Amino acid sequence: MYSDDDFIQLSAVQHYMYCPRQCALIHLEMVWEENRATTEGRLLHEAVDAGKVEVRGDLKQAAGLLLCSRILGVSGKADMTEFHREGGVWRPFPVEYKRGRGGSVRADSVQVCLQALCLEEMLGMPVLEGAIFYGKVRRRKEVEFSAALREHTIATVRAVHDLLTQDLLPSPANDSRCRQCSLVEQCRPGEAAVPGRATRYLESLRNMS
Repeated sequence: MYSDDDFIQLSAVQHYMYCPRQCALIHLEMVWEENRATTEGRLLHEAVDAGKVEVRGDLKQAAGLLLCSRILGVSGKADMTEFHREGGVWRPFPVEYKRGRGGSVRADSVQVCLQALCLEEMLGMPVLEGAIFYGKVRRRKEVEFSAALREHTIATVRAVHDLLTQDLLPSPANDSRCRQCSLVEQCRPGEAAVPGRATRYLESLRNMS
């Protein structure tokens, strides 16, 4: 069990899956910049984060539901949590909203699986499936929370905890991901990739705060 002070945000896992250095810049150094991709993603999330609950027959939809897991030490807000009524029981079904076409299915599956693990702990019932909604194609991809996916999700959460407790800035990816990253100017992947510069750059960020 984690104490409240040791909790990490659900979004930190998403950032880590994209790039550990990006995760550290955002969640350790509190660095953030918008670009077209992040703006589109934010607007898509805002469209569902209204805190509303709608019921239509055997379907209940709760937007912006707060989630947490003391076992994993995570907390945050889900995009959309559906509840499907089956035999008088409302079964949770998390739905994560993404702006793209489904190019990062593995990382997205980890994110929605983590929401399922939180729901299982909070509600005391199994959550077997969820979905990812991709805004560019306006389609859902259903995700089965297999044992392998659960294990990978838990291992990823632990890796994020380790990263954020070490208080170290990882080496940059310095690959194709950097072109899509809104923090490329702050990260300076080409410069920081030179041996010895990562530590100096971390110190410069702290001196600016």
